[in-house]
Amino acid sequence: MSRHRAGAVIDYKVAPVGAFAMFAIVATSGKQFRVSEGDRILVDRVPADVGQTVQLDSVLMLGGDEKPLVGTPFVSGAAVQATVVSHRSGDKIIVFKFEARKRKRRKTGHRQQLSELRIGAIQAPDGRTGERPAATERPAAPRTTRARTTRTRKPAEGASPTTTQE
Repeated sequence: MSRHRAGAVIDYKVAPVGAFAMFAIVATSGKQFRVSEGDRILVDRVPADVGQTVQLDSVLMLGGDEKPLVGTPFVSGAAVQATVVSHRSGDKIIVFKFEARKRKRRKTGHRQQLSELRIGAIQAPDGRTGERPAATERPAAPRTTRARTTRTRKPAEGASPTTTQE
C-alpha cells in the first residue's frame, strides 16, 4: 500500500501474521515520532550530507512486544539509526502583520528547511529486542480502571436499620 504525501511515495509494508515488528518513539526537532524500520520521516534540517547515517539517541520508548520499554525520560542505551535521504524546503508560510489606522503593513514569508530520514536499525539497550526491561527502566504500567466504591444509603428519618439474626 502506498500513500502520496508532499510529492514523495512512502511504502508501508504489512508484516506477516505473527511477525515481531519493533517500533520506537523518538524525540527530534521538538516533535515525537513513532518509527519502525523502513519508515521515512520529515524533520528539521540535520547537519549531515545526503546518504550519511545519523543516530537518534533520544528514544522515549521501545515497543513491539507485550512489554514495552519506557524511559525516564529516555531509554538509556537505545538508539535509532537513520539515513539522510534528501534535504528540501517546506511549504511557504506567509506572515502578514497589519495595524489598523496607522498605514502599517508588513508581509514576509518563510520556508522551513527540512531533511527526510529513512529509519534503519532500531537498537535496544544491551542488544536486546525489548522483551525485558533494563534495570533502570520500568515497563509501561497496564491500564487499570479505577475501582468503584459502593455507597451505602442512610436509613430514612424515623426508620430503624434492619438487622438479621441467624
